[in-house]
Amino acid sequence: MSPGEKPLGTFDPYTPAEMAARVEAGGVTKAALDLPRTLALAVLAGAFIGLGAMVSTVAGTASSLGYGPSRLLAGLAFSLGLVLVLVGGAELFTGNALIVMAWAERRVTSEALLRNWAIVYAGNFIGAAATAVGVYLSGIHDLGNGEVADTALAIATAKVSLSFGEAFFRGVFGNALVCLAVWLGFSARTTTDKILGIVFPITAFVAAGFEHSIANMYFVPLGMLLSGEASGGLTWSGFLLGNLLPVTLGNVAGGSVMVGLAYWFIYLRKR
Repeated sequence: MSPGEKPLGTFDPYTPAEMAARVEAGGVTKAALDLPRTLALAVLAGAFIGLGAMVSTVAGTASSLGYGPSRLLAGLAFSLGLVLVLVGGAELFTGNALIVMAWAERRVTSEALLRNWAIVYAGNFIGAAATAVGVYLSGIHDLGNGEVADTALAIATAKVSLSFGEAFFRGVFGNALVCLAVWLGFSARTTTDKILGIVFPITAFVAAGFEHSIANMYFVPLGMLLSGEASGGLTWSGFLLGNLLPVTLGNVAGGSVMVGLAYWFIYLRKR
């Protein structure tokens, strides 16, 4: 029996030290994956996050629950995206911030780390933006007498209205929670355990109004399709430079430093 493995048939979760070893080994595997598979899995992840964002938008439309409960409901619905990524199998840029644990252990080179991030980021953009186009063409925004479209447009407009600093720090905390959801998933021995580990951090990140770069690759392009690029500040430059850039930087900092390197320091660092 390998170190960290428990007897067959046990339902006990992996301990944090065992989780760290699993994340490290997973990072090595991810960094070594070839280009076609990495890109295909990244496109799937972008689409999955887009689907979660779509359901979250519908769930948050015309709710009479009040602001807080409505945000919690939208966050719960958004959890679908990460459930599909982690249970179904896909490559998500924000979750792959945890590859820094293998990098810090010198089992993944800086070049391999950046290569994975670049490929996965591009694939996520393709998948999320394509999902936005597909959702737009499906006419889902016309549901609820057009109220779904109003909600989607309001979400996109609010995102591009953030200052650079606000978008950055919301990205920091957003991906800290996403990576904590991924981290908790590594404790699981069953699919049910994994889903339960995902739901609460993801619900919290959405309810709090934090930012996720890959979700924004769905939200803002859909808003532009609904409004026209000249309306409400929804332009490609406003999106890419005013929102996606700071949120991405914040996501990298939050996931890799606040979660990845923190747990590496605690459990993997050679003493």
